[in-house]
Amino acid sequence: MPSLTIDAARALPGPAWLRAAREAAAERAAAAPFPSTDEEIWRYSRIAELDLDAYARAEVVVDVVAPAGLSLRPVADVDAERVGAVLGAAPDVLAEWNTALSSPLVLEVPRGTVVAEPVVVTYTVGTAGAAVFPRLVVDAGDDSEVTVLERFVSPDGIDALVVPVLELRAAPAARVRYLGVNELGDATWMIGHQVAEGDRDSTTVLSTVALGGDYARVRTEGRLVGQGASANQIAVYFGEGTQMHDFRTLQHHVAPKTSSDLLFKGAVEGHAKSVYTGLIRIGKAAKGANAFQTNRNLKLSEGAWAESVPNLDIENNDVRCSHASTVGPIDEDQRFYLESRGVPPSVAERLIVLGFFDEVIDRLPVPAVRASLRAQVAAKLDRREDA
Repeated sequence: MPSLTIDAARALPGPAWLRAAREAAAERAAAAPFPSTDEEIWRYSRIAELDLDAYARAEVVVDVVAPAGLSLRPVADVDAERVGAVLGAAPDVLAEWNTALSSPLVLEVPRGTVVAEPVVVTYTVGTAGAAVFPRLVVDAGDDSEVTVLERFVSPDGIDALVVPVLELRAAPAARVRYLGVNELGDATWMIGHQVAEGDRDSTTVLSTVALGGDYARVRTEGRLVGQGASANQIAVYFGEGTQMHDFRTLQHHVAPKTSSDLLFKGAVEGHAKSVYTGLIRIGKAAKGANAFQTNRNLKLSEGAWAESVPNLDIENNDVRCSHASTVGPIDEDQRFYLESRGVPPSVAERLIVLGFFDEVIDRLPVPAVRASLRAQVAAKLDRREDA
């Protein structure tokens, strides 16, 4: 029997306001149409393969490492207005089910507090057929600073569904850096949604590393609502075998003199696929906004496929905007340069791919994970050479 139901939402514990919010979200989800590739936002996706009735809601195993004096609290212990304030109306039925079936964690950073070490939250899924709904709310007070690392982990061979939602609010002059790392096994699906909202003179970083999963989709939105706010969106992804990584991004400039910069780099080999669809939206009041969007993709085999679709929606003429998009094989001039100096072909290709990713890896906001991520990219290249 299906377990993603209104009754399942009603059965979860919590205060009255949370139970009411869950039930309302479940009712909306039950009545909503399932996404289709006929919709532009789901174009090129594998959503038609997803059967929600094949999964049962389960509690995800959560491990939190936080510096002294800082902790994540269950949503039941915080103000009801904290949850959903940044997300707003759910963009699709999966985000609705997250609201209906999640037990959110809330990280509040007090005004003026600078947190030197990253907060690390690890979600582990180990049961086939499990559907888990992690939700993290980060609320950074005025002139505060924090870095958050979320890791999503499952072993190979586990057919599970992970539907995470991140809500991040940066108050005036706050500096918030976020990194989500997908280390899921080869049979696990992820459909996630990240939203960051920056107030006046704030700085936000939304970054993602996608190396795992069967089908992994992240919709990431940076919303600049205060004058002088800035946001960076960064991603590294590498698909092998039959993996598919799917990114949909929004850089939304609401206030004047805001700035955003997006850099996504990916590679596909074997029969893997990737999709990038990005939109820069400049509102009527966003005078003096600066927005840049870059997506680069390497195709490392004939059977691999990558799609890149950048878009602009500009309602104010006093702005600077640009977008760039490429899909192609390894540059033959770079390969020739290395091979002409005695570098073996396989080594030359490895150096080029690692160099291609280094620009993004070096910008990830948690330096401690960079070496491990480079090693995982190298391991994918090793498997390619051994195949």
